[in-house]
Amino acid sequence: MKSSLIVVSLGILLGTAPLFAAELPHLRQQGTATQLIVDGQPFLIRGGELGNSSGEPDYLRASWAKLRAMNLNTVVAPVYWDVIEPVEGKFDFASVDGLLADARANGMRLVLLWFGSWKNSMSCYVPAWVKLDQVRFPRAQDSAGRGLEILSPFHPANRDTDARAFAALMHHLKTEDPGHTVVMVQVENEIGMIPEARDHSPEAAKAFAAPVPTALMDYLDKNQPRLAPELLATWRAAGGKTSGTWAEVFGAGSAGEEIFMAWHFAAYTQAVAAAGKAELPLPMYANAALIRPGYQPGQYPSAGPLPHLIDVWRAAAPALDLLAPDIYFQNFSYWAQLYTRSGNPLFIPEAMRSPEAAVNALYAFGALDAMGFCPFAIESNTEPAAGFLTASFDLVRQLTPLLAARQGRGLTAGFLQESVETKQPQQVRQGDWIFRVSFERAAPPQLADGLAVVVGADNSALAAGGRAGTAPAGGLMVALGDDEFLFAGIGLTITFAPATGGQQAGILSCEEGRYEAGEWQHLRWLNGDQTHQGRHVRLEPGRFTLQRVKLYRYR
Repeated sequence: MKSSLIVVSLGILLGTAPLFAAELPHLRQQGTATQLIVDGQPFLIRGGELGNSSGEPDYLRASWAKLRAMNLNTVVAPVYWDVIEPVEGKFDFASVDGLLADARANGMRLVLLWFGSWKNSMSCYVPAWVKLDQVRFPRAQDSAGRGLEILSPFHPANRDTDARAFAALMHHLKTEDPGHTVVMVQVENEIGMIPEARDHSPEAAKAFAAPVPTALMDYLDKNQPRLAPELLATWRAAGGKTSGTWAEVFGAGSAGEEIFMAWHFAAYTQAVAAAGKAELPLPMYANAALIRPGYQPGQYPSAGPLPHLIDVWRAAAPALDLLAPDIYFQNFSYWAQLYTRSGNPLFIPEAMRSPEAAVNALYAFGALDAMGFCPFAIESNTEPAAGFLTASFDLVRQLTPLLAARQGRGLTAGFLQESVETKQPQQVRQGDWIFRVSFERAAPPQLADGLAVVVGADNSALAAGGRAGTAPAGGLMVALGDDEFLFAGIGLTITFAPATGGQQAGILSCEEGRYEAGEWQHLRWLNGDQTHQGRHVRLEPGRFTLQRVKLYRYR
């Protein structure tokens, strides 16, 4: 691999690669939050991931106006190994250059997805010359010895060839994207073993019988108080040994096999990411397909960067800046919270494209200091889901300076009703106040022909289309001061109480408005019926609103 990387890096030695014309996007810590810094400022990704086959410029070009209208600032787009290296060692970056040009023309940033060795477990995007040479590029095997459509992570040729191609991509970005249209890169896509928990090829069997690497054991020992509880339980159930083979340390069952595969998948990904970062050290991450309830290793894409394996991935792949979930399940907050374990920065590169995405985004930014939120197949988004997301992202756009200044400092919160069956109000403490938040879902306004109308924070219709259904409910809070708060969202009713007894809470004022260029624009006061004569704050169902509230105490 070293010789190929030297070739890729010749542009630096010869002086043909330009110096960075803008500050390189990077991550920065603020309190307990990690922020993505772009052009020197915190950047919240209002994104959308393209469908897997929608990343070619000529196909995508007709969709850019729609993506702009949805208030996106970032498109998450795949780059296909088989397209950029159709012949070994000969790279064609026309598709990448087309994406860069069109993103710039539309005022968008890009997060690139490297569809290299694995995509949704399978090796479907490797070039034909890799697929056809199974001697040089071996496949994983099942327990019967049959080959799988999965490159084995136990072969240096697979790893080094992928790393060379990824390094070439990052070198191309260095020379062709000096303004950093690309702000982050995903390495591989939903890595995992299926339909069995581990690779059973001869090389994998040899590795499984070998001692667990000292690097992993040292990491687990050093971080034992902070390990994911599932990993710790598997380790302890096998006796808590500090050395031995994989079966001796983690057990011979599928849970131990998954840990074994996680280490080797992560080590492979580390080599690819490190080769790319040697060319252009943009923030990089790996994503995971999540686990359906009751599924066992092998029934889902096992050994990827899943919550119970975060520690294994961190130990083996330090070149990755974060691990990210692709969330398609209803219990959004549960999965999102799991990806804040051990200080992992939250970025959601792929999420279900539904009306709930609009409030899931607000919750992620408000409750979990997310760097970004991106529904999947965004170019296919239809009403009313697209309208809800448009209105939600408009709120995020307005609030970005406020959110960015407060991330990691305990000055924001998120509100989310996981299902219509959940009637219990959500309770949040903020400083000396306790908020009790209940959720109200209702159909948005309708046109005469039954089409839904999605209304934005300035009381204007942002979109119309699709048959009216039930609007989602959720939102976020930003503390403006000890007794002043901003609430953004839809379908929320908030009541207040002092955190200490002896007094009652009153609403001193409540106004609806919006932010433009960082300045609050008053729309109307809500001190009468809209606040139930001072009893609560209500962000009505079916309409996204932004309300600024001042509280006071009385006996």
